[in-house]
Amino acid sequence: MISRIDLRGDALPEGPALRDLLPRADFDVQAALEKVRPICEAVHHRGDAALIDFAEKFDGVRLESVRVPAQAISDALEQLDPAVRAALEETIRRARLVHRAQRRTTHTTQVVPGGSVTEKWVPVERVGLYAPGGRSVYPSSVVMNVVPAQEAGVESIALASPAQADFGGLPHPTILAACALLGVDEVYAAGGATAVAMFAHGTESCPPVNMVTGPGNIWVAAAKRYYTGKIGIDAEAGPTEIAILADSTADPVHVAADLISQAEHDPLAAAVLVTDSVELADAVEKELEPQVAATKHIDDRIVPALEGKQSAIVLVDGVDEGLRVVDAYGAEHLEIQTADATAVADRVRNAGAIFIGPWAPVSLGDYAAGSNHVLPTGGCACHSSGLSVQSFLRGIHIVDYTKDALAEVAHHVVTLAEAEDLPAHGAAVKARFGWKVPESK
Repeated sequence: MISRIDLRGDALPEGPALRDLLPRADFDVQAALEKVRPICEAVHHRGDAALIDFAEKFDGVRLESVRVPAQAISDALEQLDPAVRAALEETIRRARLVHRAQRRTTHTTQVVPGGSVTEKWVPVERVGLYAPGGRSVYPSSVVMNVVPAQEAGVESIALASPAQADFGGLPHPTILAACALLGVDEVYAAGGATAVAMFAHGTESCPPVNMVTGPGNIWVAAAKRYYTGKIGIDAEAGPTEIAILADSTADPVHVAADLISQAEHDPLAAAVLVTDSVELADAVEKELEPQVAATKHIDDRIVPALEGKQSAIVLVDGVDEGLRVVDAYGAEHLEIQTADATAVADRVRNAGAIFIGPWAPVSLGDYAAGSNHVLPTGGCACHSSGLSVQSFLRGIHIVDYTKDALAEVAHHVVTLAEAEDLPAHGAAVKARFGWKVPESK
């Protein structure tokens, strides 16, 4: 059901050579870009009419309006299962605790007497958030997008999720209920690349935004790439991933369950176990079969994901080698199920989020750990972070110098300007002192 890659014995290669040995799904955003281009341009030029046509084509429902009526949002919350409401409320509470602590404050550095640089943090003015609604519906993603934006102080928040034919063209009611719980009343029935295009250009119903965030399929990723530079984005999210670094102390029942939990997202989802224990590898393989047979989404998601080229059990000589492998892989979600897991986790450099020990499965982070589940995929954890309050803030430097403070450093400014053959830069300083550079003190 899942392949093996044996990296024992020989010295592990460095850098890209090691990454090339590890499993990864095919995810060609560049090829998808050419397919979303006409969709994006249609939304650009035809606005709401294009969105309505694309909803009929892709979602099988003809919309009367792209914007979701306020009554539909409040009705969804009123009709929400009380247990689901309680779970969402607790998820929101925990997420707020974590994300509120991320907010930065204005800081002033006194560089010299009379000269200071202040860094102030300003939220993005308006953001468009995307909540997927294809194979599965993700009210949790509403929480993970909205909470950090709100805690950052974003004033204008819009959310889009695909139209659902089963619900009269509205997004799924649990999506709408989550919006209601969070106080988001600007919601659009738009999915995939059309939603990103709507946010980027604006339409009759939806004013344009400064930034788009949220997970999605390859069409969402391609549309984000198409608009990079016009709007800010969080990341081009690829197929979801789990990597588990485990030794002989790990419970194969837990490991198998966690691999399956990620595989049920999508047939391209990646499930990777890195271990120095052949006995654990054998036990996990044996455990996968009955657990897969006992769950849902077997043939359309889980089995294709586990059997795909993106999933594997990777055998290594020891935990040290395993750390090198998981750092090269740069997983979206990384579980550490080893002896002294906390110390091992502290040595990890590349991961979207790290889950320590047997009682912190990835599914906890998906919903109620308080952490964010919008995380870098495809190895991007080596240079990018998950969604946070910082994603929605911009740092602005404020430079405040007196005449004496400028005079003290003027000769350095002029010297560097002349070294770079930019004499007008130096002249801008000389002009303030009668065209004579003050002598340094």
